Amino acid sequence: MKILVLGHNGMLGTDLVTTLGGVHDVIGKDVEDFDIASATHCRRVVEESGADMVINAAAYTNVDGCETDEAGCFSVNADGMKNVALACREPGTKLVHFSTDYVFDGTKAAPYVEEDACNPINVYGRSKLKGEEYLRKFSDNYILLRTSWLYGKNGRNFVGAIVEKAEKTGKLEVVDDQTGSPTCTVDLAAAVKVLVEGDYRGVFHVTNRGTCSWYQFALKILEYKGVENVRIVPIKSAKLGKGAPRPEYSVLSCKKFADATHRTMRFWQIALKDYMAGA
Repeated sequence: MKILVLGHNGMLGTDLVTTLGGVHDVIGKDVEDFDIASATHCRRVVEESGADMVINAAAYTNVDGCETDEAGCFSVNADGMKNVALACREPGTKLVHFSTDYVFDGTKAAPYVEEDACNPINVYGRSKLKGEEYLRKFSDNYILLRTSWLYGKNGRNFVGAIVEKAEKTGKLEVVDDQTGSPTCTVDLAAAVKVLVEGDYRGVFHVTNRGTCSWYQFALKILEYKGVENVRIVPIKSAKLGKGAPRPEYSVLSCKKFADATHRTMRFWQIALKDYMAGA
């Protein structure tokens, strides 16, 4: 297939290009090539690519920054999705798009399934949900993947931030009242390859297996990195004083993905250990 990856220089985009590029003809475009907030630009890059499939990995991902830049956040995550969907609509180009666990409010006591009602509690989540709505409205040939707590080698993320701060300060305060599933971009990209080559459609939740709090995640990061003599203190989200509220429980059920593809994602600890070994 000829595949156009939007946001190819980002954390997820670079792994998508690497994973898909060995088998398919992959073209990458990013902010230096087009403005996703422009319908004209999106139509141009899709038309010029002649792609059989477009993968939209472009996103405004600064969750706290979204609270103070709602217009900018929505222009990328919502209006940008609309522009890409409309650009793909006339030629019938298949579209793959990524959303987030933050479209849910975190009040459920069991993993969220694809059909659960969305109720985001921050601007980022609302912008991604609006993007989902545009995708459904303007495309009938799509894969929508919700994922969570992403980290990878080609962008700022929680793993790198924890290691950097631990080495600089020797003490960390990490929240222990938010539960989710850390997901390595390498594993997510591999799951995307399975879905696109299997010609699947619809909504899928895809994360690494297992759950933890950010505090538990931080403990494993330092363990696998071999960092010692660092004090890690569990704290509540209220003390952290972050700009955006986060759901307390945002675990996604990946049963639909496993049942459809007969593949299971790696446990987050295994994925993290491999990542740290090569980081």
